[in-house]
Amino acid sequence: MRRGVAVLLFFPILFSACSPNNVTVDDSLQGYFDSAGVKGAFGLFDNGHGHFTIYNLSRYSDSFYTPGATFDIVQSLVAIQAGLSKNDSSLIVGDDAPATLVDVRIDTGTHSGPGHQAPLTLGECFRDTTPAGRDGFAYLSKRIRKDTLRKWVDTLQYGNKVVGRDTTISDTSAEFWEDNELKINCDQQLGLLKKLYFNQLPFFERTQEIVRRMMPVESNSAFRLAYKAAQGKKEDGHSIGWVEGWVEENKHPYFFVVNLESADMAKDLRRTGLEIAKKILRAQGFFQGKK
Repeated sequence: MRRGVAVLLFFPILFSACSPNNVTVDDSLQGYFDSAGVKGAFGLFDNGHGHFTIYNLSRYSDSFYTPGATFDIVQSLVAIQAGLSKNDSSLIVGDDAPATLVDVRIDTGTHSGPGHQAPLTLGECFRDTTPAGRDGFAYLSKRIRKDTLRKWVDTLQYGNKVVGRDTTISDTSAEFWEDNELKINCDQQLGLLKKLYFNQLPFFERTQEIVRRMMPVESNSAFRLAYKAAQGKKEDGHSIGWVEGWVEENKHPYFFVVNLESADMAKDLRRTGLEIAKKILRAQGFFQGKK
């Protein structure tokens, strides 16, 4: 059932400037999640009209989950801002790099080992969904160090802002966001994307531009779809998935987020989430260049 929100809502990231008349809760979108055998939430923000379309409002606004690889967005911003990565073509290598990142790049004169075909640049790791991509960002976070990440998480008001609650965790630990310490909700994810798109984050414009262009993109003459997908795990063993990004039509951006959950740990929620996102967006009239 499609209905308008009849109560005053407050959300600290994106909804704070929104009136109840600008929010539509569309319960009919549950069918897309049911048919995929998952539960979840969806949010779409029409920036031009300041209008939200949301499915599962309570999960969208009140439930916090591990960001998984969506945290790569923050790490990439910090790494570029701090000069640890010059741009998306910078190599993520070093003497202490994990074996999955070892490769030989003759064209760059880099010889780090016996040759694994694995992503080495920041952009390649950002778009990679295999363990090699994860290892790349785990290694990058060790270079950034936890105290720096903690400062930026606090500055960005990212999620619950918990980085290394356990003081026994090493300062170079890279898995704190995968251990269900750092958590974020759908609205905060959407708010971060909107600010990234419009250069409104507290980073240099060049830094934000580089991270935007690292997003995987599908496009043609009618639309441009940019997104980031991730998969993580809850305390109860369920898998958590994220797909978030924006779709542009006629130079007008719409921001979306899909959060999904499954008890099936073998299920690829990155792929499932992207399929759900595309189906919902297509049903909303996207991908035709008519928005």
